[in-house]
Amino acid sequence: MEIMIVETSAVSSELLKQLIKQIIPGASVHEIIDSSLIDEVVDNGGVTPHVRHRMNTYFRFAEELGADIILNQCSSVGDVAARAQNTIQIPIVSIDKGMAVKAVQTGSRIGLVATVATTVEPSSNNILRTAKELGREITLTPYLADGAMDLLIKTGDKETHNKMVIGAVELAAKENDVVVLAQGSMVVLEPLLAHFEPPVLLSPRIGIEYLKSVIDGLEKKV
Repeated sequence: MEIMIVETSAVSSELLKQLIKQIIPGASVHEIIDSSLIDEVVDNGGVTPHVRHRMNTYFRFAEELGADIILNQCSSVGDVAARAQNTIQIPIVSIDKGMAVKAVQTGSRIGLVATVATTVEPSSNNILRTAKELGREITLTPYLADGAMDLLIKTGDKETHNKMVIGAVELAAKENDVVVLAQGSMVVLEPLLAHFEPPVLLSPRIGIEYLKSVIDGLEKKV
């Protein structure tokens, strides 16, 4: 099984490869990383036509290289990946799809915590789209720890980043049945959130487990 990860930042590259090795042993993993994409998204307050064009180019390139499935690593370009599936013949799985499924199955009041403003809309769309697919009625409320991701990337200040995110999580936890962390980069908080109530969901492991379920479905068709 050939997996191509399309990434807008190298920040979660090693983690994703480690998780795939654990959860989907034997899979061959390749990457396309363009860190300028997330910079352009953040600088422009959302996905630009240029970013959309490049993402679609990378998806087509992955298909042409013989990948069996594409993993979209970035929540901020989730809507681009969803639309690209209309023209790409191999499955495109976004890293936060599995988390959206689990959140919708867990409760009707969902809090979405993001550290980048540009992630709120595509991450919200992903959860709302998933709820519709599963026939569930939900209420979705976003909470923004604005600037936390930028701080982590530019300074590596995990302590301040973690305080900012935990503050948003604590607020969301008071008002919802389940809390979803939009960015995979927030996985650094996993040890601090493991026993949180209500449950706090992070995308990397859940996302790779969902990727495996899609791959298992593909292999059954062969």
